Amino acid sequence: MKIEQLYTGCLAQGAYYIESKGEVAIIDPLRETQQYIDKAKANNAKIKYVLETHFHADFVSGHVDLAEKTGATIVFGPGAQTEYNIHSATDGEELKLGELTIKVLHTPGHTLESVTYLLKDKDGKDYAIFSGDTLFLGDVGRPDLAIKSDLTERDLAGMLYDSLREKIMPLADDVIVYPAHGAGSACGKNLSKETVGVLGEQKKTNYALRADMTREEFIKEVLHGIAPPPQYFAKNAMMNKMGYNAFDDILKTGNNPLTPEEFEALANHESALVLDVRTQSDFIKSHIPNSIFIGLNGQFAPWVGALITDIKQPILLVVPEGKSEEAVTRLSRVGYDNTLGYLEGGIDAWKASGKEIDSLESISAKEFEKRANTSELNVLDVRKDGEYKSMHLENAQHFALDYINNQMDQIDKDKTYYVHCAGGYRSVIAASILKARGYHNLVDIAGGFGAIKKTSLPKTDFVCPSTL
Repeated sequence: MKIEQLYTGCLAQGAYYIESKGEVAIIDPLRETQQYIDKAKANNAKIKYVLETHFHADFVSGHVDLAEKTGATIVFGPGAQTEYNIHSATDGEELKLGELTIKVLHTPGHTLESVTYLLKDKDGKDYAIFSGDTLFLGDVGRPDLAIKSDLTERDLAGMLYDSLREKIMPLADDVIVYPAHGAGSACGKNLSKETVGVLGEQKKTNYALRADMTREEFIKEVLHGIAPPPQYFAKNAMMNKMGYNAFDDILKTGNNPLTPEEFEALANHESALVLDVRTQSDFIKSHIPNSIFIGLNGQFAPWVGALITDIKQPILLVVPEGKSEEAVTRLSRVGYDNTLGYLEGGIDAWKASGKEIDSLESISAKEFEKRANTSELNVLDVRKDGEYKSMHLENAQHFALDYINNQMDQIDKDKTYYVHCAGGYRSVIAASILKARGYHNLVDIAGGFGAIKKTSLPKTDFVCPSTL
């Protein structure tokens, strides 16, 4: 028996490779599927199943491509309906994989078709669960994504309560838990940084698995404090259900080098968005006017999905040397398949062609402190709600990056704003979006609130985020 977790930090997502006697099952694969094919080939094995725990909302799964390339059977839970061929498993159904058995446990709540896959070893002993978004380490999946006219989030939360207590909690304490996500995912509230655990530990520490918890208590606690889902979630879920274009075709079209002249022509005539994925320090120094910054060195794909509202938006890339394929790949993971190409030679080629460039003023926290002590400044804190409530500069305006597209009327183009986040990544994203919308009087505070905390500027009293 071979089990391997293939974790992608940008998405906080775990895919799984299971192998026994030359047969392989892939659980919740990423969009770029060649890695799984190569792994199986290297082990002289054949991919038999592509097992999906549910219709994912936070990324586009590679199930359709992988099945087409390998002949593997795509398996979903009971009631799943798609536009492509699948095996819709029944509750309790057992799938054979070499010497192993994978039992399908229907665990609705996060979504209606959600399942947990229980892996039994060659002796029939329960060994591990692949719990998808039903059970995370430290949390459970949010029950507000599959709301329908006849189904509320309370209904789904109640289903999740039953699923956990009837299907998962009766399993032995030594069963290993392999969840679909870890910390950083928007599919839950307080996911652990750990990506593998054991069920006994979760029974002791996970608030949602308290033995004495009533159904009503569970519903109240699991629904409390859930932020609205990012706008791309519903679109990704639909792509996973309906199918999508082959990843190889997306990569061929998107990983296309363009001269500055070709790049500019496409930007003008195709209404393409210029997306700069370099580091924030590079963007601050020089960038193409009206371009948007979302750096590959941060939570790239989730921020793209949250902030670029049209999933079919034509995109032109400004990338670090050698990173064009990575950028196109990571865009496609969240369904942004309409990349037209990248600027060959990067910003240096743009400058050499004599085309206009822009920059962003950025100052240290010490310089910000000096300016704040001599005059009253307008400060935009673009962190998340919990971060802001935990501690912030007095008189700072909360302007969460997550909702920036809905907040433009809250600021004045004639005023100068000092923008900060926690460390400096999100503030540059926010400033780039504001500049592209005509707000040019912006100053980035390098190092974000982490650096600002070390100054003597007045701040609110600290409140532990866990108590909010």
